[in-house]
Amino acid sequence: MRDTFVKLYSPTRLAHTITAALALSSLPTLATADDGQAVTLQAVTVTATRREESLQSVPVAVSVVQGEQLERDNRNSVASLAQQVPSLNFRTGASNKDTSLFVRGVGTISTSPGVEPTVATVVDGVVYARPGQATLDLLELDRIEVLRGPQGTLFGKNASAGVINVISKAPSADTHGYIDQAYYSGNESRTRFGIGGSIVDNILTGSVSTLFGSYDGNVDNQANGQEVNGYNRKGVRGKLLFTPNDELTLTVIADYMQAHDDTPNGVISQALTPAFAGALAPVRAGSDNRDIQSDYRSHVEDTNKGLSAQLDWSLGDYTLTSITAWRGWNNTQWQDGDRLANISATFPGTEDKGELDFNQYSQELRLASPKGQFLEYVGGLFYMHGKDEETYRRTLITPTTRNVGVADYSTTSDSYSVFGESTLNFTSAFRGIAGLRWTHDQLEYDHRRVSTSATTVSGIQPGTRSSGSVDEDGWSGRLGVQYDLADNVMTYLTYSRGYKGPAYNVFFNMQPRDTSALRPETSNTWELGFKATAWDDRVTSNVALFHSEYDNYQANFFDTVANQVVTRLINAGSVTTQGIETDISLQATSRLKLSAALAYTRARIDSFACPVGATASCNVNGKTLPYSPDWKSYLRADYTIALDNGLDVELGTDYSWQSEVQYDITQNPDTRQGAYGIWNASVALADYNEGWRVALLAKNLANTSYSPMLASGSGYIYRAVPRDDERYFGVQLRKDF
Repeated sequence: MRDTFVKLYSPTRLAHTITAALALSSLPTLATADDGQAVTLQAVTVTATRREESLQSVPVAVSVVQGEQLERDNRNSVASLAQQVPSLNFRTGASNKDTSLFVRGVGTISTSPGVEPTVATVVDGVVYARPGQATLDLLELDRIEVLRGPQGTLFGKNASAGVINVISKAPSADTHGYIDQAYYSGNESRTRFGIGGSIVDNILTGSVSTLFGSYDGNVDNQANGQEVNGYNRKGVRGKLLFTPNDELTLTVIADYMQAHDDTPNGVISQALTPAFAGALAPVRAGSDNRDIQSDYRSHVEDTNKGLSAQLDWSLGDYTLTSITAWRGWNNTQWQDGDRLANISATFPGTEDKGELDFNQYSQELRLASPKGQFLEYVGGLFYMHGKDEETYRRTLITPTTRNVGVADYSTTSDSYSVFGESTLNFTSAFRGIAGLRWTHDQLEYDHRRVSTSATTVSGIQPGTRSSGSVDEDGWSGRLGVQYDLADNVMTYLTYSRGYKGPAYNVFFNMQPRDTSALRPETSNTWELGFKATAWDDRVTSNVALFHSEYDNYQANFFDTVANQVVTRLINAGSVTTQGIETDISLQATSRLKLSAALAYTRARIDSFACPVGATASCNVNGKTLPYSPDWKSYLRADYTIALDNGLDVELGTDYSWQSEVQYDITQNPDTRQGAYGIWNASVALADYNEGWRVALLAKNLANTSYSPMLASGSGYIYRAVPRDDERYFGVQLRKDF
């Protein structure tokens, strides 16, 4: 493992990388566009350092995806980014409550409210405490920044592996509105409407946007003939920008999203016993199966809402920023635990219902120094309070008996931080980076389960009650240097310390062995990066090499409890992830733009700490981390044909590919997804002077079936079925006014 790292970071290879970057910067100037203007890539601005800077100047590995492009590609959520950003992976589930994000192979799979996500989601400066809050449709996107590697200094909470930084569009003083209607095969419809402009001249501007979306689904329930795996969603987002003078800006954002999803609780891809195969009939298990046999309808009712106020106050050349926010999340899920339609003594029926009520409050204060000084810094204070209350009810049904277990549990968390990061401009070309964050976490839980059976029955443990509390102090930070090899070639070397707070494994079947707190997870990361711009700003090439070591890694280990497969959250030991990432963009002509991204991620378990009483194999040292393919890539081409009558024909195509991936940390051979690629294309006709665009889309042109999640049950393997599990088409119509 370490030999691989040495080879990746050998002086010879680094010299070749620097030489190639310098060679790019010296390439000759290319021709100008037909109108005489120079052909250049559009400049990309990011807030990865908590202030606006050029993507090419920040010493952080960042992937940027524009919101307009996501909307045009029918990629409408954070989950859909995984195809476009090779370093990012996503675990789906029957409920968004059960989802997880992974960056560079690291993430946490858990439904427990007592554990933090490893990858933070930040929307307009507000940290989302639970990963399920951020998986629904996002409105009025400007861009999404994927910050790769620990970002614990400036972003803090939940950022030990990376950050998904979502920035929505700011209201414009010019009155503007639009309506966007899209139809896709499978009876999917999406309607978006927005309007904004000046409310009080030079003082108050605002915008509001709405979404209505529905989809029947691409999975058939053979028990009743209904289509499932679809959704019905509606939402609204409003934004007010108050600028009473040049020194003060107040931004108020309110959003509300309601979703009804009927994702099945797994589609059977493999029957491991003849008995289960017989019970599943007439459905036949298979790697491309899109049929279920279910008598209890799996579906989710989800409401996400929030209110935030950001105050930016210019104090001379300094800027003071305050972000005050509240978010609420309600989630009710019904799941068919047995995944069958017929009840028998061999295969009893299991019906689950879970209710979640979560509220979080956060306050952040930041002070940013002026740019252009020897010492530049951003520092501040952060506080977050979260309260989660859940009720989970499981009913076990046999031909002769009916047992019920009900668990009520809650968690309360408080996190306090002091942070700061500085840049020391030793010369115009050489800079030092130093940052530090202190975090104090307090976490407590309470759990009570009652059961109609005094002994263990399938899927239900006897009644029990427990509670606990823990508090920890943690340090995270970043040290590094940054050097401009030329005017358009920058390199940096950083060391980052990551921290993820303590955790409790709080869930329905919680037992006395789960009552101890998990230790905080820490990481040490080295990153070497190069960022180059060439051909008169027509080419950008960014490369990052990284090596991360995680201790007390918090992970789920699949086990059997009460005759059912469950996941146990444990301190799994130590893991290492290392590799190389490359992003290239080329504005070849005024009409043709090409882009490519490639990631090699070698994420491996160094030393696994087997939990007491585990029934699954713990012989996983040296094996891959779940949801971490070694290779992922993304290619894209966009070409515009300008017609004489003012119309534009826009052609676009993209292709994403990944190598084999293992979804189970126990290395179950049945939960491996083989290598696959997805090819999409589109053609559009637009008249931007008149403000309209019509587009035709083709998704998954090669008709490739794949599974973004595979997991084991009692006698079977089940999979998640993605929206593009088969070829589909769509039409989009947009009118601006």
